[in-house]
Amino acid sequence: MGHGMAKNLAAKTQGDLLVYDVNKAAVEKFVDQYPKAKAAENPAELADKASTVITMLPEASHVQSVYASLIDAIDQDSLLIDSSTIDAESARSIAKQVIERKATPFDAPVSGGAVGAENGTLTFMVGAPSEADFEKIKPTLALMGRNSILCGSNGTGQVAKLCNNMLLAVSMIGVSEALLLAGRLGMDPKLLGSIMNTSTGRCWSSDTNNPHPGVIPTAPANRDYAGGFANKLMAKDLRLAMKAAFDSGTTPILGTTAAQIYSDLSTMHDYNTLDFSSVYKWMKTDTHFVNNKKPEDA
Repeated sequence: MGHGMAKNLAAKTQGDLLVYDVNKAAVEKFVDQYPKAKAAENPAELADKASTVITMLPEASHVQSVYASLIDAIDQDSLLIDSSTIDAESARSIAKQVIERKATPFDAPVSGGAVGAENGTLTFMVGAPSEADFEKIKPTLALMGRNSILCGSNGTGQVAKLCNNMLLAVSMIGVSEALLLAGRLGMDPKLLGSIMNTSTGRCWSSDTNNPHPGVIPTAPANRDYAGGFANKLMAKDLRLAMKAAFDSGTTPILGTTAAQIYSDLSTMHDYNTLDFSSVYKWMKTDTHFVNNKKPEDA
């Protein structure tokens, strides 16, 4: 995700782009490919030289570590945009630290997957101190995405992202079950996939990231589920969503089931790094979906 976002910034921004990653080989490859990109030695150097800092990291602990290393380098003109998916409380805690330094924090997680990051068509869900502050970063977000939406104060961008990803997981499982059922009833799942996409079952999991090979040529299903949004990352997002649900006294029935399924996939060596649409592949071979009983015998 970060690579695609940085690529669009390097291609579209008017000035230089500073980049940093713990994977130095990836940074070297990136700066060789994009003349506007320059390597920073550490997050503090990046924050010292750039007025806008964008982070895209796997978990809250990584975000907290990076912010701890750059916090002394920011000032009142610094705009700090975190596009990682983390829990809302961590986002609010980080925002408080930034505000104490007179700088401006944003949580701006994204939707659109690796394809959206690569194509510059992401949707940013933004939590910000104020609407006026949000307006300051909209031009930067427009270089990487198609939509940016102010969700409210700091932390609400993460709320939107976790709720959206819970729905995404549920819809992927639902699409997979429908396609598998079609196949067991004697219909071509690929044909049903195309029918879904002109019918009321249409959703992103059917029309963009369809889990059956051949329905959507650009979907990870056509690359044996390589690339895309990994099962282990979906499991992480669902853990965050379930914790938030528990803390708010909510019990999402389908969300809880989806969280358990992706938690299982994230622990399987053959599945943990595959795109989350590989739940379809797992269902095809897992005995839970195979039932030789007729409904009246069950």
